[in-house]
Amino acid sequence: MIKYDMIIGIDPDVDKSGVAELILKNRLLEATTLAFPELLDYLQARKKMAEKGNYSLVVIVEASWLISHNWHKGNKDNYRTAAAKGNSAGRNHEVGRKIVEMCRHYGIEVIEQRPLRKCWKGSGGKITHKELNSILIKRNMQPFKRSNQEVRDSVLISLLHGGIL
Repeated sequence: MIKYDMIIGIDPDVDKSGVAELILKNRLLEATTLAFPELLDYLQARKKMAEKGNYSLVVIVEASWLISHNWHKGNKDNYRTAAAKGNSAGRNHEVGRKIVEMCRHYGIEVIEQRPLRKCWKGSGGKITHKELNSILIKRNMQPFKRSNQEVRDSVLISLLHGGIL
């Protein structure tokens, strides 16, 4: 695995994407959610910061569009509900594709990451706030006061690519 100085993990979402920034040198981790225009500004600023500080930067985007079996219909869903879920997933996929496209346009190294395996205690196998903080504490990192699912997923992506998870 290539070592980077800064890893930015992104969980794309139509409203606000989860964004986690990991600085490996001091294991500093910050995370938030950003709307698409804010995210583009953020990425440009981080690229300039990396160039000025002469350090390596990579952006990792959760690329759920790479999964061939992206079916979200539940047993009790009718056609309208299933169509709404498909529309929502498709919109999130497009946001992710556009983030990747803009990173390439800006000259930022970007990796499309298949969604991580859902093996946690939360609904649908997603990681809980408590589980994430437990991981951070065990690795001598600052836990979060609050987090939503997009933030938690982006943090997992950053930790994985930083060799911490």
